Amino acid sequence: MKVTKYIFAALLLPLLAACSDEKLGPSIFPEVSDEPDPASYTYKFDKWLNQNFRDVYNVDFKYLMEDVEADMNYNLVPATYDNARDLALLTKYLWYDSYKELIGEAFIKSYGPRILHLIGSPAYNPNSGTETLGLAEGGLKVTLFKVNEMDLDDINMLNEFYFRTMHHEFGHILHQTKSYPTDFNLLSTGRYDDSSWQSKQPGYVASLGFITPYASSQAREDFAETIANYLTRTPQQMELILWMSKLGWTKDPNVDETESEESLKDRYYCYYYYDDPSDLESKHYFFYSQERYEKDYRVGLVGINGEYFTSVAEAEAYLNKVKETHEIYPVEDTDNVNGYELIMQKQSIVRNWFTDQWKISFDALHDIVQRRQQDFDIVALRQEVESIQ
Repeated sequence: MKVTKYIFAALLLPLLAACSDEKLGPSIFPEVSDEPDPASYTYKFDKWLNQNFRDVYNVDFKYLMEDVEADMNYNLVPATYDNARDLALLTKYLWYDSYKELIGEAFIKSYGPRILHLIGSPAYNPNSGTETLGLAEGGLKVTLFKVNEMDLDDINMLNEFYFRTMHHEFGHILHQTKSYPTDFNLLSTGRYDDSSWQSKQPGYVASLGFITPYASSQAREDFAETIANYLTRTPQQMELILWMSKLGWTKDPNVDETESEESLKDRYYCYYYYDDPSDLESKHYFFYSQERYEKDYRVGLVGINGEYFTSVAEAEAYLNKVKETHEIYPVEDTDNVNGYELIMQKQSIVRNWFTDQWKISFDALHDIVQRRQQDFDIVALRQEVESIQ
């Protein structure tokens, strides 16, 4: 079953008051023993979790799936021990330690979620053809799905399903604690679409000023997506998104509108060149932004013969090669929206909000996250668990 991935956040502002240690005392889990069973197979990992999450951040890291913590509307399975351990190690290294390095432990201890819950399987929504990547409940609990499919060798996959989701959900917690400027909401007034964003392509929505299709669903998701994508996308990926934001996009005239909605999703929006703009019958397509390449978990463009490009340099080199044998013309940009400027304005508002409201350099946080994404050593991190006595 093909699905469009998205992030779902259910946040209730009044519950955020429960995030303060001053009101809750030293722990919000006073009835739970801090000492795991030494005879248990998971003893070292459980003790590491207590030492690095509960004792430091007052966080209960749940990797053994409990029915009471799961959504019974989904058919779910638990995370495997190995994947749960690795994701816990990376959550600390890539998320918690990024903030700690920049601003110390107190910040994320005060505002971070109190429960992190891992689920092994995906959470499909068959009625909408979508997939829930994460849930944030009342600012207290963040649930991550699809843990059993984790690929440690693919940082794009790790970001798509876990770490971009973490930064997205934490962005919701932060902006419901201290509101962001209403100017952000006004930048794309009238262009949000909460009902059919999942059928839109990344390049098309970028041309309208949205960093991802999900960002085009509503303003608060746009704000959280601006945070999460700036922090986790590589400079090459961001450059390609911004390059696409300057292009003209249109519906593919070859699409049969009578086809099913599912079959239209891959082809509905495209950026194309053709031989003769006066003769649509002779047109040739050279670029598509295709969701069939979502297995690569990155932003890309597809050439006429299925060539896949993940950088501006590759895309422009391809166009130059095509020009050697074809007269090509870009689609006229007629949406009257400067997508590039809008994305940059949104990033600027987020940057200033982090500085003014949180005394945090958004760019410095970005640099730390980017470095940690590239330098983590999972073997060394696993040794932290194995060395537990």
